Amino acid sequence: MRIAHLFDHAHALPTIPKVVHQLIQSFNHEEVSIDEIASQITADPVISAKLLRLANSAYFHVTHKVSTVDDALRMLGFVMVRNLVVGSGLAGGFKATPSLNLNQFWSYCLGTAVTARWLGRLAGENTDLCFTVGLTHAIGELVMHAAMPEQMLFMDRTCSPIDPRRAEMETQSFGYHYADVGAELARRWHFPDEITEAIRHVPSPLEDESGGKVAAIVHLAAWRARVSEYRLGSEELVASYPGDVGQRLGIAPTWLPELAAEHAHLKPKAVMPPLEELLGGLQDLLH
Repeated sequence: MRIAHLFDHAHALPTIPKVVHQLIQSFNHEEVSIDEIASQITADPVISAKLLRLANSAYFHVTHKVSTVDDALRMLGFVMVRNLVVGSGLAGGFKATPSLNLNQFWSYCLGTAVTARWLGRLAGENTDLCFTVGLTHAIGELVMHAAMPEQMLFMDRTCSPIDPRRAEMETQSFGYHYADVGAELARRWHFPDEITEAIRHVPSPLEDESGGKVAAIVHLAAWRARVSEYRLGSEELVASYPGDVGQRLGIAPTWLPELAAEHAHLKPKAVMPPLEELLGGLQDLLH
């Protein structure tokens, strides 16, 4: 099945609230009415309640209670509020399929997003952009599962949807992989080119000739999230580390304690806290 034909399937796209559609459209508009966005979010009691719960989580370290959508926009910024609302809408918008554990999938994506934001700060990149790409980088998997469930069931039995070999195996079977599909979805939703192209190159960031760092950051973050989901031990963690990607970013392999122990001769610039601590309550985004 060609990529374009995937989107002809009735369930290929998520069922998401109107306000999430409107926020997705805002990615490609420089002039956005914050007041209008606030009123749209407020009009959806489920989304606004979840936003306030997330805004008051430990992740954001707010000094005052966030009581309204206006408070959230003022204290977290429009881009992060949009990330939270869109992420929440997408997490609840795709239907479960027999071979895909949606809870694990979105837990992995959220772990990738918060790690990418942390690494983005370390690499001097746009942290909100890193978070957005991290959260959405694997969404093509959901489109593929919805459009061709039988083929994906067979694929899932061979290789987990979050396995690092997945893109190569999908390319061998279909001629494209989940990141190609995710980039096409982002294009159809009018995401900015920098998001679309970053999503496309996450599986193989060293092949990205544009020289952008976001795909490499998310690739590294996805590795860290995968380590957590698979509960890899220290030896497996060290052995699987994509050092060539870290080198491309100029990030020394000392940002995790397990890696720092293997490179004691290098002085750590910063060490990432445990992923559970870094998530800081953002898991509510998935429920």
